Amino acid sequence: MCMVIFAPIFAICAFATCGGYYGHLQVKVDCADRRQNNHSINIDFGYPFRLQQVHFKAPLCKENRDEIIFLEGDFSSAAQYFMTVGVFAFLYSLLATIVYVFYQNKYLKNNRGPLVDFVVTIIFSSMWLVSSCCWAKTLSDIKTATNPTQVLLLITSCRAQENKCTATEEPLWSRLNTSVVFGFVNVVLWSGNIWFVFKETGWYKTGQRYPTRSASGKRSGSMRQRLYSESSFDQPEENFAPSRQNSFNLSKGDFDHQLQRQASINQSQVSFSLPQTYLGKPVIYDREDKMASQGPMIFVNEM
Repeated sequence: MCMVIFAPIFAICAFATCGGYYGHLQVKVDCADRRQNNHSINIDFGYPFRLQQVHFKAPLCKENRDEIIFLEGDFSSAAQYFMTVGVFAFLYSLLATIVYVFYQNKYLKNNRGPLVDFVVTIIFSSMWLVSSCCWAKTLSDIKTATNPTQVLLLITSCRAQENKCTATEEPLWSRLNTSVVFGFVNVVLWSGNIWFVFKETGWYKTGQRYPTRSASGKRSGSMRQRLYSESSFDQPEENFAPSRQNSFNLSKGDFDHQLQRQASINQSQVSFSLPQTYLGKPVIYDREDKMASQGPMIFVNEM
């Protein structure tokens, strides 16, 4: 969510410092014959930096007339590309801010919003990187093309050693340097935001919510469940049917004696399995040792 706060601000700073720039260069030409002294020449240029269209008039010391000189270089492509990325990044981040704040439920619905945001963030990160690098190189070329020494070489009168040409005012580059800095700040901001947007996608949530289980763990778990089911519920009926039929014919005293005897026999055959319980038909005897009623009765059979 850091992009929501800082991305629109840094995008505005990036394209505003680049698009609103105007540079001013002033040179002075002093002719040796003194016919044209202290002749100042003002050269203005700015965005989109089509310097081949920037022209100015310079005096010809040997002739009583002026010549028209054009600067060299067309640097509009890199500057306009940098501006375009900044404007579209600002519009998208502003739209994303509105969606995050007012349409959070629709944004998370069906996982489409985070996926689109993730892809667009990667695209803008790449575009910021390319545009910032191109703009940094182009700015270096602009500085070279508008260097006072380079401009004075374009003037015919300044090529003669008897004439004196000097630069009285040079362009200020702090604003364009700042635009390059803001461009790389946007690269860092959008690249770092990729991780935060990725955490909102279903790819990250699926990996966190459903951890993978090893094959051996699955086999052991299914084996334990099957053994427990077989030992608890699949006991055949004939194992305890004889003992249940015999218990119906025992008297009250013989019944207790039989249970003690059966318990002593079963203890000798104890294994490492859990006690098992079986639901049978219990018998209630009256005083005449006759079967009066039947109700729930549990037999414990220790293996």
